[in-house]
Parts: sequence; C-alpha cells; structure tokens
Amino acid sequence: MAKLVAVDAGLGAGFVPALEAAWAAGDAVAPIDPRLPPAERAAVVSALRVGDEVEPGDAVVVATSGTTGAAKGVVLTHDAVAASARATSARLGVTGGDRWLACLPLSHVGGLGVVLRARATGTPVTVLPAFDADVVDDLARAGGATLVSLVATALRRVDPGLFRLILLGGSAPPAELPENVVTTYGLTETGGGIAYDGRPLDGAEVRIDDAGHIEVRGPMLLRQYRDGTDPKDGDGWLATGDVGQWTADGCLTVVGRADDLIITGGENVWPEVVEAVLRRHPAVSDVVVVGLPDEEWGQRVSAFVVPEARAGAPTLDELRAWVKDRLPAFAAPRSLELVDQIPQTATGKRLRVHLRERDR
Repeated sequence: MAKLVAVDAGLGAGFVPALEAAWAAGDAVAPIDPRLPPAERAAVVSALRVGDEVEPGDAVVVATSGTTGAAKGVVLTHDAVAASARATSARLGVTGGDRWLACLPLSHVGGLGVVLRARATGTPVTVLPAFDADVVDDLARAGGATLVSLVATALRRVDPGLFRLILLGGSAPPAELPENVVTTYGLTETGGGIAYDGRPLDGAEVRIDDAGHIEVRGPMLLRQYRDGTDPKDGDGWLATGDVGQWTADGCLTVVGRADDLIITGGENVWPEVVEAVLRRHPAVSDVVVVGLPDEEWGQRVSAFVVPEARAGAPTLDELRAWVKDRLPAFAAPRSLELVDQIPQTATGKRLRVHLRERDR
C-alpha cells in the first residue's frame, strides 16, 4: 500500500536520494520544514496525514504557505510534476549545459519545484540545505549553476549576472530587474509558476472573469487537497483568489489578492499599488499596507514601515504627501507604524493577515 512519507526538507544534497527512494517504493513525499517548532511541525504532519495511504501516481504533498489560516496539503501527481517541468524547460530553453541550483526551502513549492523539474528532465541540480548568498555566488562563479529560483530578498543579496536565468517569485518583484530575471506567477496548487513574465506556459490556461478574478487550468494543477476536497470546478478551472488584468500586449498583471482589497470611504485601494509608491520614498526600506477597521471610513489605509536607517524614520505626514503626489488622495495612508521587519513566509509572501489580527 502506497503511503505518504515525511522527508526532512533541510537535508540539502541528501533530499534527492530520499525522494527517489520513496518514489521507488511507490510512496509519495511530504517535505517537512525542519525550522518549525515541535507543536507546529506536529500540526503540519497531522494536516498532511503523513503515514496514511495515497493514490497511485501521487508524487508529493506540499503544505500551502498558510498566509490566511491553517495549512492544507496540496497533492501533486507525477504527471503534474512532469507537465510543469516540460513547460518550464521549454520556456527557459534549458539545454544539456544547464544546471539548476535549489537554495530556497524545499518545504515550499518554490524550492521544491527546482528539484522536481530537474529530476523530471534529467537536468543536473545542486541542493543547498539553506540559502547562503556567498555559497550561491561561488557555485555560479565556478560553473556549478546556470539556473536558479529566488525570491526578492535573496535576489538583492547575490550577483545576478553569474546566472544565465533567474526565476523570481514569492512576492511582488522590485521595480527594476536585471535582464536575465524571469518573473513568475503561480501557486502551490499549480506546482509553482504557471505564467512567466506574464505569459502562460505551454499547456496552461489563464482567464479573468468579469469581476477581475484570475482562474487557471492545466495539466500541472493539483489532483486535490489532502483532506479530499478538490478546489477545481467541473471543467478543471481553479479560482486563484487573485485579481488581475491583461495588458495591451497580452501579458497578465496581478493586481493583488481579492481579500486584501481595502475599501475606504467607498473607494477601492489595492495595497500593492500603495506599497510600490512608498518603497520609492528614501526613508522607507520596506513596507506593507493593510486595511484596518475604522468607524468613519469603514477601513483605513495603514502602513507598516521598516525605516531606511541612513535616512531616518519617516513621518505619517511625509508619507501621505508622497503618496498624494502620485496616487489619488484616498490611497494615502491614514496611520503609520514603524516596525523592525515585515512578517512573511520563507518564500517572501507578506503575511498581511498577521498585521490585521495583531491590530484586532
């Protein structure tokens, strides 16, 4: 009977042999983040039903990031993994001279996807137990890696010119990117990126409904969640929970999460748009914007800012004026809190829900 086997995602080079051994036995693999505290680790193992039976053809069960609640187990089959690997390799023009580097957490699809696609296509891969900018640069400089998947914080710490191509995902990309960076859009449920630089991969379909919600379909999508529910509709379409639009040249632009929309005084404000403006302020190192309850406005635009040490802490009046010069006045923040860091997942996704819950 095939079952789900837990594998320590912090094994580094030892992860691939453990994965292959489980697959050879007909089992599926659940990569478990070794950094989790014991209680949280136990909760994830329970949610994924480690040790229980899996269906023939199931390859991996990946915990979602859990940005809005308890993690779910996403079941990806060998066929889905292979479809994603083929589409990615074709779009990137992967050749026999390429070598992948996996340096993001293997418990998340951004890091795990590198290993899965490398194995599915027979492309060599080096797996690091954790991200280390110096090690990453040294490997690329020595010819040990031509392709890598990174998040924005990691990209800022490496020399991007050492790689042929860099896949960038996890959160909104910086305003300026090196020419060899490919931005990705995808979910754990899609096995990673399903659109590169705004264009769907071969075999993937993306549509936007009348309300602006993004839906996706394709052979790389999950079979179901580990609890037995299938989020796809009868025609195979998956509602992503994101809102987007098509550009004039046919590229997908993601505006934000539908449940992150701030409605203040009857006006719609997308946090990502305000954040992009605030990040250009010389006194702002990082920022996240959320909507907090407000008796007068319904919700108020609230900015949590990591100050740029060299410039000094910004004031609310300064940031409001900065935003008003670039966006409608209703988008300017009405409250400001200075913080040491922005809560986020290991793959760089902003945990807005944590800030909203903290305020409550």
